[in-house]
Amino acid sequence: MIIKITNGDLSEKEINAYVEYGMKKYPNNKIRAMEINIDGEYVDVKYIFDAIPFQRIRRITGYLVGTLDRFNDAKKSEVEDRVKHSL
Repeated sequence: MIIKITNGDLSEKEINAYVEYGMKKYPNNKIRAMEINIDGEYVDVKYIFDAIPFQRIRRITGYLVGTLDRFNDAKKSEVEDRVKHSL
């Protein structure tokens, strides 16, 4: 994890506390980096997360699908014959 501290210094204990806080607050995200900005008695912490992979879902021939691999030959032919509209 990359930790960038600006406008001051923090102890290792304080940094670990901010890391633990971020892990508890965002349990479903992996923290890639932290930017900590110190302004007097105030500390601003920005968490930067790894990208979350997702699968694209489309409505094709009346079905919500991610891929066409489960379509039979008739549905695959229907997909090839359809008119694709663009904006």
